[in-house]
Amino acid sequence: MTARTVRIWYKVHRWTSIISTGFLLMLCITGLPLVFYHDILHWQHADLEPPVMAADTPAASLAAVEEAARARHPNLVVPFISWDEDDRNLLFVGMAKAFDSPPESIKLLAVDARTAKVLGEPNLTEGIMYILRTLHVDMFAGIPGKLFLGVMGLLLLVAIGSGVVLYAPFMRRLDFGTVRQNRGTRIKWLDLHNLLGIVTLAWLTVVGATGVINTWADSIFKLWQFGQLADMIAPYKDLPAPQNPISIDVAHQVAMKAAPEGRIPSFVTYPGTLFSGKHHYGLFLRGEEHVTAKLLTPVLIDAQSGQITDMRRMPWYVDALFVSQPLHFGDYGGLPMKLLWVILDLISIAVLATGLYLFFTRRKTAEEDLGLGRANRKLEAASA
Repeated sequence: MTARTVRIWYKVHRWTSIISTGFLLMLCITGLPLVFYHDILHWQHADLEPPVMAADTPAASLAAVEEAARARHPNLVVPFISWDEDDRNLLFVGMAKAFDSPPESIKLLAVDARTAKVLGEPNLTEGIMYILRTLHVDMFAGIPGKLFLGVMGLLLLVAIGSGVVLYAPFMRRLDFGTVRQNRGTRIKWLDLHNLLGIVTLAWLTVVGATGVINTWADSIFKLWQFGQLADMIAPYKDLPAPQNPISIDVAHQVAMKAAPEGRIPSFVTYPGTLFSGKHHYGLFLRGEEHVTAKLLTPVLIDAQSGQITDMRRMPWYVDALFVSQPLHFGDYGGLPMKLLWVILDLISIAVLATGLYLFFTRRKTAEEDLGLGRANRKLEAASA
């Protein structure tokens, strides 16, 4: 690699890092507690856990769950009912002014799946975890904030790639892991920055790439809505909404009879929602393993006839989003993986902090050198 090429890669690495570092530091710091987001929510809302009952206690009908929710808020409609991923005895009922209300306006009710008793109304739009999560996701700026953070993520990936290119010729002169203690503070921090950066290379790449994908969530959902879902409900496009729709229980039973082996319900949507159209119930099935639990198969049930009209796997780009969301926070391998994510996150904070130190100390050194040069020229002129 020529000296000119090295200088070009150095400038790419330097400026992509500097532009994105402040925001990446914020993401790493807010991301630390978010690794344990679900655990903290369960701890905060421990009062919503269903009481212990015999393992063979039968589940209440979904119609009874819906009725209990409507009794609590008679002026609202139920757009969806979802099963808690960790505890199948816990249901969450969404309630809103209209079936197509935006997600942020939906009220959640926690309901015991066996007794249909309302356990409480968890508010996920307040508190420190809400603030941290919103900062991490969109900086309280909505879709523009997500897209901006996506650009910062792309800059991170460019910084990682250029850093690898620069690290190869740098390591020809030194043994791997060398930190030169006797060459001054700045050289020591440079070696430490390079070492920590290469150690976290794979993790930073995974977290950065999945973070970028997550910022496209709204666009991916729209693409699915106007693509696959539109194709699934196309024959019903011009038909009026059913006046006397079948019960949610009928839709659930019909869908489960046709469900592939090893698939269980994740959530069910009502006619009129953005997930199933105005003429269908939508039952979204998932797997029972850690990875397959994130992959959904929508089943559409005609709300008039009670017949399944379509069932297909979601497209690859939706699967990529669903897989990347938990992977971004290490939510796949239980507590050991979460602890690993925390350690690597802390190391990444050190990489970013040392990068800032190197940038500002280099600038200070350059300014001091420039000042010294001016002073020497003045002395030479005076002596002349």
